[in-house]
Amino acid sequence: MNDLIVWQKSHKLALKIYELTRSFPKEEKFWLVSQMRRCAVSVLSNMAEGFKRKGYKSGLSFFNINDASLAELKYQTLLSLDLEYLTSNQYDEVQELEGEVGRLLNGWQRNYYSKTTVVS
Repeated sequence: MNDLIVWQKSHKLALKIYELTRSFPKEEKFWLVSQMRRCAVSVLSNMAEGFKRKGYKSGLSFFNINDASLAELKYQTLLSLDLEYLTSNQYDEVQELEGEVGRLLNGWQRNYYSKTTVVS
């Protein structure tokens, strides 16, 4: 799986989130830092699990979780900017990665849907 571009970009995003959240205030360790890291890792974890699942409905469930985790991370990144935990340059860099991951996930999902037959 690590040869997929979507996987590589998602991994890069997770590493960037870990790097940036190291400098967040200590009082955020168990809230915002933890949430951001879990969301970033969740994208990869659910991608791996969904990739290995058999069947349309099972795979679809994990794609939906990916989308939700990424959306949650996008908000938390914005909140971090507004709380001045991130600089505007750091925010822009993460936002660009989040956008790339989102586009790649959408493409991956479309490809999955086109190769999967829905059984009623």
